[in-house]
Amino acid sequence: MNVILGVIFIFLIGIITTTAFKRKITVPILVLSLFALTACSDVDSAPVNQAQKKDEVQQVEQEPTSETDQATKTSGTVDHIPVTLVKTIDGDTIKVRYDGKEQNVRYLLIDTPETNHPRLGKQLFGEEAKERNKQLVENGDLTLEFDIGERIDKYGRLLAYVYVDGKSVQETLLEEGLARVAYVYPPNTRHLTPYEEAQEKAKAKEIGIWSIENYATDSGFKESSTESSKGSQQSSSNSQTSKPASGTDFFQNCTELRKVYPDGVPEGHPAYQAKMDRDKDGYACER
Repeated sequence: MNVILGVIFIFLIGIITTTAFKRKITVPILVLSLFALTACSDVDSAPVNQAQKKDEVQQVEQEPTSETDQATKTSGTVDHIPVTLVKTIDGDTIKVRYDGKEQNVRYLLIDTPETNHPRLGKQLFGEEAKERNKQLVENGDLTLEFDIGERIDKYGRLLAYVYVDGKSVQETLLEEGLARVAYVYPPNTRHLTPYEEAQEKAKAKEIGIWSIENYATDSGFKESSTESSKGSQQSSSNSQTSKPASGTDFFQNCTELRKVYPDGVPEGHPAYQAKMDRDKDGYACER
């Protein structure tokens, strides 16, 4: 653009000079003409400079503020990000080395029974889910896929879809009846449909968590009659092997009760007292 304007500028000077000599145009007119050409050049270049500055500002705004931001900005794609496994925590949580540090990863859209719940303790199929998860993630290339919504939960865990050699770990656990579809929070629902289909297959086969009627529900895993029976047998066994010195099952508080029954007692047990069952779950003084 500047080259073209220069050529036009020289050409016009020649014409103006020739005309000035022929028609005796005064010097002021010639000077005004030159100023007009200069102004045109400035006007043409202004939009270019403004556009260039705008591009520079946008580029700065789009740059991630940290290495973590850069790693998690997948822009809604289905990119699989390689990570290194540190350990398996339970059926739906693992610890990995990601972005240069160790972080826990909570599997999106599924829930497995607990292995060490602070109130419910070890739930049915909790250990099976953990062992199967461990078996899967330790045997192949581990990758994570983020959805378009939140990538970190309130506990600081990464929220992701987990794959081994390109195969979904979540979907495998659902198909084998070791997990249920849960915690569905849009917009992190990319794989909800195939997960629900995998769950229906396990339900139809009545395997895993679906082999016990009403155990897996929309709100979690409920204590089954089988589990209650086991708890009662365990409490009965404890009462036979460790009777209170006083010959009675009355205790002043949970501290005293746990000296005899470390895991607490279920409702119906001689040592059970409603005041010690603060969460009203039918189990007193559980840890």
